[in-house]
Amino acid sequence: MAAAEANEPRAPSQPAGEGTYFIDAEEAAELARLMQQDRLVTEATGGLLPEVEALPGAAQVLDLACGPGGWALELAFRYPDAEVIGVDRSPSVVDYANAQARSRGLSNAHFAVMDITQPLAFREASFDLINARFLAGFMRPHDWPRLLAECRRLLKPGGIIRLTESEWGLTTSPATQRYYTLCSEALKRAGQSFSPDGLHLGITPVLAPLLRQAGFTRVRLRGGVLEWSSGTPHHYSTFKNVFVMFDLLKPFLVKTGAARAEEVESLYQQAVAEMQADDFFAVWYWLTAWGEQP
Repeated sequence: MAAAEANEPRAPSQPAGEGTYFIDAEEAAELARLMQQDRLVTEATGGLLPEVEALPGAAQVLDLACGPGGWALELAFRYPDAEVIGVDRSPSVVDYANAQARSRGLSNAHFAVMDITQPLAFREASFDLINARFLAGFMRPHDWPRLLAECRRLLKPGGIIRLTESEWGLTTSPATQRYYTLCSEALKRAGQSFSPDGLHLGITPVLAPLLRQAGFTRVRLRGGVLEWSSGTPHHYSTFKNVFVMFDLLKPFLVKTGAARAEEVESLYQQAVAEMQADDFFAVWYWLTAWGEQP
């Protein structure tokens, strides 16, 4: 296939150094969580590409830090003439995504091991669209300008970059809110936060400025919200996503000194109980920023 060959990586790219992702990506529970989160977010945000009217014929698409490949696989299924490539630094996750592509007969979906904080092994002007969702879990502030410069190199003239990020959300659970605060503080301590005070992630206010500073034009924003209060359709799926994430984040909170192990465990148990209460109310916000390559 000519399209696939055009975007074949020039050389194998292995992750450099220890990863900064705040959860062990090799955990089976994290793989399952990311698969479920992919489906939830795609549905809640209005589809795979709600900001893009249509992909060009035989579009070349790159999905950054693709995880188990949920978004990329669905896009390859929806647009059989497109060539979709996902990259992630975890070899086991990439193996899983490639196996899923084969099992579903998606010959237009491919996955490769690459660390997106490093130069990517693709030719200049290779892609019509670059997508990324929820990079804040491992990206440091100084990584963003380098990544966006690399995206400028890889996009064709008129190509689109699309970034989706979120903050922690708001709930009526005191323990859940405290856990969110500890996570924000831990990321601040680890140097992985734009927040000036460590009380939130701080990624959403800087998305559009980062794109403009990188030289992208016609930068636009689209926000959204998902309610996951008790008794609502999205309560259980979002609750499951959050409590698994909280569980997997325990080592990170302790390692950064944000909290002691016994405090984290007690808070976790209380948050899980409060999120299942009949009087639990919650919303989760996200923001998509997209711009064009001049």
